[in-house]
Amino acid sequence: MPMPIAVLVSGGGSNLQSIIDRIEAGMLDAEIKVVVSNKADAVGLTRARDHDIPTRVLLHTDFSSREAFDEEMVRAIRESGVNETGVVVMAGFMRIVTPVFLEPFRGRVVNIHPALLPSFPGVHGQADAADYGVKISGCTVHFVDEQMDHGPVIIQAAVPSLAGEDGNALGARILKLEHRIYPQALQWLAEGRLEMRGRFVHLKPACRKLAVQPPAGADVDTQALVWPPLEDGF
Repeated sequence: MPMPIAVLVSGGGSNLQSIIDRIEAGMLDAEIKVVVSNKADAVGLTRARDHDIPTRVLLHTDFSSREAFDEEMVRAIRESGVNETGVVVMAGFMRIVTPVFLEPFRGRVVNIHPALLPSFPGVHGQADAADYGVKISGCTVHFVDEQMDHGPVIIQAAVPSLAGEDGNALGARILKLEHRIYPQALQWLAEGRLEMRGRFVHLKPACRKLAVQPPAGADVDTQALVWPPLEDGF
């Protein structure tokens, strides 16, 4: 049975699209029950509607506190059918969640960040890395806890950061890898292969591999390093 997921977006939703594409290609054993956004004009909502995925708009400005907003998000996600077997996927969701949100989904909320955590947390990860002059940058999929961009790491991908490259150029190369590693991490969750021990996430061996190819255009930087390695189809 496909793993039920709720996806939270605030903007363009390109990572949402990569998840949709892999579900439709039979590579990711999941079903998106709802896409929730705190912005009514988020392009991610349009992406969801184009694929007949239910959407909900919850404007955080309509609530008196973060906790009240988070409580309503929990209600919306549960009503969609994402229960104790489901996962909440943050895909460019620009809100810090509180324990009110995390507790009902403890260990089942994931996020992707466009930097190699713990370096360069926050909303400008790519630009901060480029401005710092790092030689290697990348992206991280991690479990979410009470601190911003802090939870246990599931998978990371690294690319060279080129001298003089600005955050937009670096971010564009990182984004291609985001579109590969996020669906991969979700497939591992769907297969029940991830185990948290403190801050360490252990990947159990695969019992099968999917003999499929990545979607067209899903090229990856030839100098990229991904760990744990991507499996067939990702």
